[in-house]
Amino acid sequence: MENIKTIIFDYDGTIHDSTKIYSDAFRIVYQQMVKEGEAPWREFSDEEITKWLGYSAQDMWDAFMPHLSQAKKMRYSSEIGRIMTERIKNKQAVLYDGALDTLAYLKGKGYHLLYLSNCGPDYMNMHAECFNLRDYFEHMYCTGDYGFKPKHEIFNVIKEEFPGEYLMVGDRFHDMEVAKYHKVFTAGCAYGFGTMKEIEDADIILNDIRDLKKILV
Repeated sequence: MENIKTIIFDYDGTIHDSTKIYSDAFRIVYQQMVKEGEAPWREFSDEEITKWLGYSAQDMWDAFMPHLSQAKKMRYSSEIGRIMTERIKNKQAVLYDGALDTLAYLKGKGYHLLYLSNCGPDYMNMHAECFNLRDYFEHMYCTGDYGFKPKHEIFNVIKEEFPGEYLMVGDRFHDMEVAKYHKVFTAGCAYGFGTMKEIEDADIILNDIRDLKKILV
């Protein structure tokens, strides 16, 4: 991997520990769905909730509640987003320990750092402002700006703007899928929200984002 020039980072489950703000928002909205007769009452563990992180909102709701009308899916999705936005504004969002230090180290080594997340532009920009992410990333891409196309399709844009060898860092199959369609190295984040099966074919496995400082010296 000595020829890598560009490192592409997923965000939730890779840099951002989304558990608190997403789990809280999900539970609040699910209770609302129960009150409105759209879902049976039940409790969810964090693991059951965070398995949806990394999915686009459309894919998440199509899998989680396929019987809901499109309008209701979008309404509940928007409410989750609204609650998460409040949490971010209140400084309740948390990055993984060492995430920003790792980004600073890699930037200092001369790597091109890019952000690629299955999210909308409002969510991306909110986090960018909260954590000064644009101090580290040369460009920030979100699937919401491209009609929520898969990441491997958005990579076609990236390779035109940042030619060279790549490392894709992420915790879900959406990230590893980039390597199925393009010549890229992959780093699977075992500390994130995906299963080990999703990242089993990654070139390297990270147990901590700071492992990148040991690998990319």
